[in-house]
Amino acid sequence: MATPFHPDLARARLIPRFSLTPALARLVRRLPSRTATPPATVTVREVRLSPTVTARHLRPAGVDGPVPTLLWLHGGGHLGGRPEQDDAQNITFVEQLGIGVAALRYRLGADAPHPASTDDAYAGLVALRDRADELGVDTARLAIGGSSAGGGLAAALALLAHDRGEVPVAFQLLTYPMLDDRTAARRVDDRRTRIWSAGSNRLGWSTYLGTQPGSPDVSPYAAPARREDLSGLPPAWIGVGDLDLFHAEDLTYARRLREAGVDCEVTEVPGAFHGFDVVFATAPVSRGFRDAQVAALRRAGIVAR
Repeated sequence: MATPFHPDLARARLIPRFSLTPALARLVRRLPSRTATPPATVTVREVRLSPTVTARHLRPAGVDGPVPTLLWLHGGGHLGGRPEQDDAQNITFVEQLGIGVAALRYRLGADAPHPASTDDAYAGLVALRDRADELGVDTARLAIGGSSAGGGLAAALALLAHDRGEVPVAFQLLTYPMLDDRTAARRVDDRRTRIWSAGSNRLGWSTYLGTQPGSPDVSPYAAPARREDLSGLPPAWIGVGDLDLFHAEDLTYARRLREAGVDCEVTEVPGAFHGFDVVFATAPVSRGFRDAQVAALRRAGIVAR
């Protein structure tokens, strides 16, 4: 029987389709994160960046002085998640590029609705600039990125940083970002999606916004796709599978960035669903997806000289 999934992801047909409920989301949030043991080449420590923000700070071991740094925002649909879940990927960034990664621990929508997480992300960005000498940050090569809800938050952070003009951002790395609350307000066919459904999306957005998705007064700092003028933003990379619920909104945002004169590279993965690279981390298509992110950062100059 024909399957819509990429050959490397064929077992995804066995993943049950489900939507999160508030009770299930609370349960998932209490589950421990899968972490990766850092090799001797990478140091990891927890640093406090503001009263509400800490970061899991990864750096090349034995390297003194400033290095390019990626501020990373984890996913979880604004309902859960923590920076440890991205350890394996962030270790790869440090080892292959020689950079630092500051993976923020920020308030979720379940803790406090918007703008709490955007405020936390911005506070983290400012702290990396202000404490650059202490933390070893090359402020001329300071990038931001994230996956899923964290990718949407990174895109919002790029807007806020641009508008305030206080901290230059060199690049934005957006992995299947959650950009548009209006997707949750529309009736969409999600029969081929996995991991993140239309129902989960509605719950995530309504929790984060504190109101119904699709409402007329949603801020672009919450849902970046609401922004009319995207000019002047830092160059971007957007990666998404064509079975992802966010596929259409991500490609639309990429197109609008390009129309606004912003360099935006897109990696579109046929037959890939939301979070495929986490669920099937060792699959060749997942390794290729991670390689594309490393290559994008390298081309953007987020790499040790």
